[in-house]
Amino acid sequence: MIIYKTDEQVELMQISALLVSQTLSEIAGVLKAGMKTEEIDKLAKEFIHDNGAISSFYNYNGFPSQLITSVNDVVVHGLPGKEELKDGDIISVDVGVIKNKYHGDHAYTFIIGDAKPEIIKLVKTTKESLFVGIKEAVVGKRLGDIGFAIQQHNEKQGYGVVRDFVGHGLGQSMHEDPQVPNYGRKGTGMLLKENLVMAIEPMINMGTKDVFMERDGWTVRTADGKPSVHFEHDVCVKKGTALILSDYSIIEAAEKKNNNLNTSYY
Repeated sequence: MIIYKTDEQVELMQISALLVSQTLSEIAGVLKAGMKTEEIDKLAKEFIHDNGAISSFYNYNGFPSQLITSVNDVVVHGLPGKEELKDGDIISVDVGVIKNKYHGDHAYTFIIGDAKPEIIKLVKTTKESLFVGIKEAVVGKRLGDIGFAIQQHNEKQGYGVVRDFVGHGLGQSMHEDPQVPNYGRKGTGMLLKENLVMAIEPMINMGTKDVFMERDGWTVRTADGKPSVHFEHDVCVKKGTALILSDYSIIEAAEKKNNNLNTSYY
């Protein structure tokens, strides 16, 4: 069932989405080689709680952590732990919060230190494709238009577009209808109407689109061991131009100030 939001509900959702952005900004300010992913999880827990919210992810279907840290060939659902980040790593940090009964949920991929040009290109292209998809999230377009735009932008670079995991509707539940694939055909799928709120989230692999799940039941890796990148925004369908509820600008500002992060692709 599709749940369209009122303008007042969209405003509440934007508060939740911006708290996710603020959390990611806090993380962007401290990320560096040698940092353990469990330290990121602890920081996020404290910041989210200090701002009157709770993690959407913690204990969701048994998920054991506050947020998701997916490093290098981990596509999604990486578990924070004692793993130390290394120079040249990429890490996708996915954060979800519940505030005012509504969820915010989005992700950002960071580059630690010096990285190979081909990895920097993958990060740049994936991030670009998110905004290419968002341009299609307007009244009168169809769901397949979003996926088609993201798919074309990445596949023309030879990248694999993950099929097994997709974006989703968002509201008082973290996962609502519709599913929002990062692939598709133009002019197909449901007609987009005003105040549909979605998490649009391209998950793009340097090599094959195929993935597998580790024995922990959570961690999803690329089948060929090549890197994967994940970006995600919370988006509300509007006439003419989509309303992005989350805010990358504050994340990018913190990222640029942190000399341990690579922003050379900007």
